[in-house]
Amino acid sequence: MKAYFDLTGQVAVVTGCSTGLGVQMAKALANQGAKIVALARRKELIDAVAKEIAETYKVETLAIQCDITDTARVDAAIDEVLAKFGRIDIVINNAGTGAVAPAEDITDEQFYNEMNIDLFGSFRVARAAAKKAMIPAKYGRVINIASMYGLVGNKIAGSAPYHAAKGGVVNMTRALASEWGKYNITVNSICPGYFYTDLTRDTLNSEFFQANAKTMIPEERYGEEGELDTATIFLASPASSYVTGVNLPVDGGYTAM
Repeated sequence: MKAYFDLTGQVAVVTGCSTGLGVQMAKALANQGAKIVALARRKELIDAVAKEIAETYKVETLAIQCDITDTARVDAAIDEVLAKFGRIDIVINNAGTGAVAPAEDITDEQFYNEMNIDLFGSFRVARAAAKKAMIPAKYGRVINIASMYGLVGNKIAGSAPYHAAKGGVVNMTRALASEWGKYNITVNSICPGYFYTDLTRDTLNSEFFQANAKTMIPEERYGEEGELDTATIFLASPASSYVTGVNLPVDGGYTAM
């Protein structure tokens, strides 16, 4: 029997791995045997995440405090991973933010911050991991967490900088896939729809958003914990070697309409 999605011995770096979807995806990879490197700004949270994953899934973990807007810190974090594990097989670019306001009221600072974190931050991590680990090894899996809002606009909550940044992530994914394919590195993105996290739960449960879900989402509900796991595992797997440059919506059908 072939274990298509076995990741035993592989090293996965997950950014934004302090709460929410980042932690869920890290656990999914650990469940398949991957060693987990949790990157985020809040040290006490990533320390706790790394400890929980190590104890639950019996894999090696490493927590590294890192601000992905700081190029020197990103490079140092990748060096730290290589010093400990000697390899980086998987990168999940999950760290991000989201400014919500009418477009006409968005400030320059809000727009710049969004691009610097969501788009440039993802590029910084991918660049460092590719240059220092994946290109020399002639192997890698880069998974950028974009958004269904990187594929479409919306009327429900003004967030032009987020749309712009995530749209950039979508096409950056294609660009990196095109450049790095010759090194046996695949680059794909996942475009999540509305998912419950600690930060989104109250908003998504509001009467206004609930009504919108019934109208705009064919499955008429939000994503639940664990429903990104299989997409993550698939794209991280050696078995997905001929899948690259793909932007995969996991959105209950939102972008189908």
